[in-house]
Amino acid sequence: MSSLSRELVFLILQFLDEEKFKETVHKLEQESGFFFNMKYFEDEVHNGNWDDVEKYLSGFTKVDDNRYSMKIFFEIRKQKYLEALDKHDRSKAVDILVKDLKVFATFNEELFKEITQLLTLANFRENEQLSKYGDTKSARAIMLVELKKLIEANPLFRDKLQFPSLKNSRLRTLINQSLNWQHQLCKNPRPNPDIKTLFVDHSCGQPNGANPLLGSIPKAGGFPPLGAHGPFQPAPAPVPAPLAGWMSNPSTVTHPAVSGGGAIGLGAPSIPGAALKHPRNPPTNPSAEYPSGDSDHVAKRTRPLGITDEVNLPVNVLPVSFSGYGHGPAFSAQDDLPKNVARTLNQGSMPMSMDFHPIQQTLLLVGTNLGDVGLWEVGSKERLVSRNFKVWDTSAFSVTLQTTLVKDPPVVSVNRVIWSPDGSLFGKLKLWRFMLGSCN
Repeated sequence: MSSLSRELVFLILQFLDEEKFKETVHKLEQESGFFFNMKYFEDEVHNGNWDDVEKYLSGFTKVDDNRYSMKIFFEIRKQKYLEALDKHDRSKAVDILVKDLKVFATFNEELFKEITQLLTLANFRENEQLSKYGDTKSARAIMLVELKKLIEANPLFRDKLQFPSLKNSRLRTLINQSLNWQHQLCKNPRPNPDIKTLFVDHSCGQPNGANPLLGSIPKAGGFPPLGAHGPFQPAPAPVPAPLAGWMSNPSTVTHPAVSGGGAIGLGAPSIPGAALKHPRNPPTNPSAEYPSGDSDHVAKRTRPLGITDEVNLPVNVLPVSFSGYGHGPAFSAQDDLPKNVARTLNQGSMPMSMDFHPIQQTLLLVGTNLGDVGLWEVGSKERLVSRNFKVWDTSAFSVTLQTTLVKDPPVVSVNRVIWSPDGSLFGKLKLWRFMLGSCN
């Protein structure tokens, strides 16, 4: 599977968890084998759901994969066997012995015989190695400590114990970005587009009676970004607490060795302090959480000063915004800027200022270093309006100024263009420079 397909699985896992499809989340974890949810595994062990424990493990390893895997399965099945004996359910204990523990006789026949002899004891604690066995709850807790060390030491689980750091609702964000881009490509994009399906690409037509230059423009409120009125409107309720067990940040701590270097035995799991020969980087917190979200999905409208005679437009012209998401760590705005050129428009002179229409967001206003102002329809690459600088009614000027205008024409630069909030007007700021004197 390609790396992008693998990342898509992680996005789906995050989406399923946010939508509370708990069983489906763990089923996909198991079937993909990309992420081992330690918190879920711990809960299942504490609850004694042994069938679910082994089924979940089977997505990542098998009994005979290596010595770590063998000991993991042995400790689980031994605990299940001892609990059956402790409840005096000998028929179930025999069934576990034959179906689950007999496989280990191939590797240690003497150990299997010793386990079998426990059936003859009124209380298996009469066995010296099991004399310190407490109640079921404490025995499971002790075993779980050993299991976690075995899993973290097992090379088959490397890179599978940490969930990637993602912003909240990353899959929703990507879909909204796609819808915004599709809507931007419409020649006459409508305010508040009615998007009812994701099964086909979004398209839109020119509304009846729309102005071919500006379209139908509401006087107030502006054009809300698709993210706020699209099919993925975030719920107004607060974001639920993230699911524990989806790791965020790795550490460089190595764990102590597992008991007996992975050897299986009858006694309770021990916890020696020697270092592993194959350390890994485990999560710093056994109950780590989903990575927190970030609400900085809004693509800000920029007005850069031009340095060439062409206008290069970024991909995400329409902004995407999401309300109600939690705030996470700050991120670099430069990293989030688009890297691909979507449109190249030849203005004819150097752009000094640009501004997108606040409502009809494919309309771009451009001011140049020669005093020209142009209005572009970005989707069709059509220049709708172009006005060149011209001095009106020079006869009203003084003789000195008229002479100066003839001998040394002024250099006029449009340093700023901007739309009014409702998009009905725009303004421009010009700077005049004369070779002789100045005009304020």
